[in-house]
Amino acid sequence: MAEERERVRRGPGRPRQEHVTGAVLDAVVELVAERGTGALTMDAVAARAGVGKPAIYRRWPTKQDLVIAAAESRIGPLDVPDMGDFREELRAVLTARMEAYLQPGVDRLLAGVIGSAAEAGAEPGAYRAYTSRVMSETRHLLERGIARGDVRPDVDTGAAATLVASSLVFRMVAEQRPPDRALVDAVVDLVGRAVAPTP
Repeated sequence: MAEERERVRRGPGRPRQEHVTGAVLDAVVELVAERGTGALTMDAVAARAGVGKPAIYRRWPTKQDLVIAAAESRIGPLDVPDMGDFREELRAVLTARMEAYLQPGVDRLLAGVIGSAAEAGAEPGAYRAYTSRVMSETRHLLERGIARGDVRPDVDTGAAATLVASSLVFRMVAEQRPPDRALVDAVVDLVGRAVAPTP
């Protein structure tokens, strides 16, 4: 009876579920920004988010799942419309990624994702699935460019998508410098020339 009263008081379950998800993922990003992923624990996340650990474990059974979900909450899939020009579409992807990476805490979060992927016991399939989702729009742009004729048909779209994605991440995580519009312009120019049809 008490549970029923609580359910009626809260209303339907979905908004509450979405609130818990958002609170937990925000807590992960904040904690990683403050202390790094090494200090990230389920107890700390639960305390920061104001939720019970069972609610976290129901959604993300492992710390790995939680870190990936937090990264994807800040750096999710994109949908770039057909602009009729591969370079302009690539610029749109890189600009959107740059803006996402400049959000507070995202640099350490991405470093944490990369670091935890190399830890013993990490499930490689989960990371590959995440990176595939993140890079899917770049592959789509390359395929659209091939169909349109402004990208060479023999381009390795997987390798090109990796080059595009890694440029901003390496600048931020390894070089410890924020990606900027000059880098975006340089990558658009370099990749655009590399994949352009032979005159």
